[in-house]
Amino acid sequence: MKIAIVKLSAMGDIIHAMVALQYIKKVKPNIQIDWIVEEGFTQILEHNPHIDNILTVNLKAIKNDKLALFKEIKKVKNYSKNSYDLVIDAQGLLKSAITAKLLGKRVAGFSKNSIREEIASLFYNQTIEIDYASNAIDRNLKVLLEPLNISISKEDILNKSPFLYSPKTKKNGYILFVVGASVKNKIYPKKLFLEVAKGLNRPILVIWSNDKEREVATYLNQLHHVTIADKMNLNELKSVVANATLVIGGDTGPTHMAWGLNIPSITLFGNTPEERNSYITPINRVIKSNSKVNPLKLDKEDFSIKEIDPKNIIKLAKELLDA
Repeated sequence: MKIAIVKLSAMGDIIHAMVALQYIKKVKPNIQIDWIVEEGFTQILEHNPHIDNILTVNLKAIKNDKLALFKEIKKVKNYSKNSYDLVIDAQGLLKSAITAKLLGKRVAGFSKNSIREEIASLFYNQTIEIDYASNAIDRNLKVLLEPLNISISKEDILNKSPFLYSPKTKKNGYILFVVGASVKNKIYPKKLFLEVAKGLNRPILVIWSNDKEREVATYLNQLHHVTIADKMNLNELKSVVANATLVIGGDTGPTHMAWGLNIPSITLFGNTPEERNSYITPINRVIKSNSKVNPLKLDKEDFSIKEIDPKNIIKLAKELLDA
């Protein structure tokens, strides 16, 4: 059997879906799994033994070049020559649904009541029902496993094997600070990060991906036990997360990597719902601000992540480090 999974972006969303692969392969060891993804996120999937082929698209290019649409359609149609028995759209957007439909005749995806863009559900032969406000990992597992008649329990998820792979590893013990995010109100203030660093007083590595995050890393570097990471690609990032003793950061991709790698983590939530965007385990914990969040309509003016007391982060971090 050949299947294609369409999960184009973003980093955290792809990670939340990848957990399903080990359960698919356990039940159907001979199945071929291909994954269609945006070019910029390819390395998240690389080196995973459960993925047979990583097939890339560049749909983001269409925003700046409308003619790129025809190039991408041709590319996807060429992928369809693989003759997939099943295509699963785990993204739930119009662009991912069209991509899935071009890939194969039998397409599964979320129902119109379970999806962000309802029109996407019209492209599916089989629809999967689950509340849009449900946990993101549960949603991904349901849409990827149900069409294959595979069932798992919460215990299976809690006992998952780590599923992010990198070609190199460096054995260093450090606390990893994730100081950036895709949107401003997911970012914990640098002055409060400094208080956390002071309270922990252990080796800390700060990762960054742009000039603004590099400035935060430089600010924290005033402490002798804080080191600034080199700029890295996604494969290198996986390795850095894999060798951390604890990861602390907002609701963003690198923090979610810790969950995927079974590394202790503290995810800080302000304007996004912790019960939807994380899977709490004994080693993967969250601290949420006091603001109430509607997962169906996030408040762009909610910067309540700033209200999280550094003392609470320090206390939880020490519990996880000393466990």
